[in-house]
Amino acid sequence: MEYRTQDGSIKSQGQIRALNKNVSIPKVWNADVCASLNIDPVLEAPKPEASGAYKRVLRNGAVQDASDNWVQAWVEQDMFADTTDEDGKKTTKKQHETAYQATLDTKTAVNVRKTRNALLADSDWTQITDATVDKTTWATYRQSLRDITKHSNFPNLDSDDWPVAP
Repeated sequence: MEYRTQDGSIKSQGQIRALNKNVSIPKVWNADVCASLNIDPVLEAPKPEASGAYKRVLRNGAVQDASDNWVQAWVEQDMFADTTDEDGKKTTKKQHETAYQATLDTKTAVNVRKTRNALLADSDWTQITDATVDKTTWATYRQSLRDITKHSNFPNLDSDDWPVAP
């Protein structure tokens, strides 16, 4: 639980106790305790979803709601901005976003290949000589797994993008 002090700062119970070392404070805090400490409880508010791929939502203090309760405040920010390094080299927000997405895509591609390899290993038995399955159908499925990296959505595949085992 968090509390808003009279100067507007947000503090934890431990921080409030540390600010009031010479005050006997009960374990359970009610409205009377808050009033005597001159603090207001800050109620949890749901964190909103970011409106875009390269945005993030961060805590930003507390605000009063329509019922005059103090609730958590949230603010949306861009993940990236134009920057200039110590050598004067400028990097645009778009370049940062592109580099970040490339890193995400690389990690996703590794996981897709692991999944593909596991599916291939699970179907290896279909290609042995004495397997009583339609080898052509299974071979087509296995080739589709090998070709998954050529899919137009790779590496960001939906479940419908994967071939279905016969």
